[in-house]
Amino acid sequence: MVNVEVWSDVACPWCYLGKRRMEKAIEAFDGDVTVTWRSFQLDPTIPHGEHTPHAEALSKKFNAPVERIKEMNQRLIDLGADEGLEYNFDRYIQANTRDAHRVLHMAQERGLGGAMKDRLLKAQFTDGAIVDDPDVLAGLSEEVGLDGAEARAMLATDRYDADVQADIDEAAALGSNGVPFFVFDRAFAVSGAQSVEVFATALERAREKATAEA
Repeated sequence: MVNVEVWSDVACPWCYLGKRRMEKAIEAFDGDVTVTWRSFQLDPTIPHGEHTPHAEALSKKFNAPVERIKEMNQRLIDLGADEGLEYNFDRYIQANTRDAHRVLHMAQERGLGGAMKDRLLKAQFTDGAIVDDPDVLAGLSEEVGLDGAEARAMLATDRYDADVQADIDEAAALGSNGVPFFVFDRAFAVSGAQSVEVFATALERAREKATAEA
C-alpha cells in the first residue's frame, strides 16, 4: 500500500492538472494506493464574500496587463485539454477557499474526498462557481453524495476549520510554500504538476522502499 498526501488549493489551476496526472499514474499502477487531500490556501487574505474575475485579480497581483494574463492562461488551457480538463478562465471568479476546504474535510471523513475535490476543482475552473457561497458548496456536496443540508449547517459553524489550519501548518513544517505538493509515504515529495511518468516513478519508489523496510 502506498499512501499519498496531496496539498493543494481549489483556486490553483496547476493543482487540477497535477491531480489528473497523478490519477492517471495511479490507474496504471499495479498496487494499492490511498490518497488523502490536504488543505492549502494560495491567498488566505481574500475577504470572505469578495469576488474578483481571475484575469483582473492576477493582473493586480503581478502588476501585468490583463491581456498578458490571458496569454499565460492559454498555456494552461492547452495543457488541460491534453489531459481532458476544461479551463474556462473567462468564467473563473476568485474567492476565499477556506469554506471549500472545510467541505472537503467533511467529504473525506465520509470516504468521498476524491469525488469532492474533483467537483470543487471543476466548479472553480470549468463552471465558474463562487466557491465561498454556502448554497453553492451545499449543492456541490449533494452532487457527490453528501447531505446538502448537513453541509450548509456545518458551514454556519467553525467545524473543520482547525483541520484546515493543521494541514496548512503541516505543509509549512514539511518545507512546502506552494502547491500542488505530493508526499509519498512521508518518505519523499514531488512538487508541481509533474508528468504522469514522474508520478509513476514516485509510486514505484515508494513501493520499493516499503518492501525493503518490511
